[in-house]
Amino acid sequence: MKLSDLKNTYLTDPSIKTEYENLEPEFQIVQSIIDARIERNMTQQELADSTGINRTDLSKLENGNANPSLKTLKRVAAGLGKRIEIRFYDI
Repeated sequence: MKLSDLKNTYLTDPSIKTEYENLEPEFQIVQSIIDARIERNMTQQELADSTGINRTDLSKLENGNANPSLKTLKRVAAGLGKRIEIRFYDI
């Protein structure tokens, strides 16, 4: 069974789907960091060197195993030549 099939199976459960959707902002942040790093052809170590953030901590961030502060996200963005934009949307 593929991971996508497993995900779709679990998301048929309303309580799991709700929790998954609640994590969407975290998923977006992680994916944005990974996409920007790949776009710049940077390794995690190169990003670590440019931000002063330990490579292990960046790995945890990219794996969704960290809850970074806004200050940390700003450092990551700067290291990627980006800026952060935060928006609030109507529910």
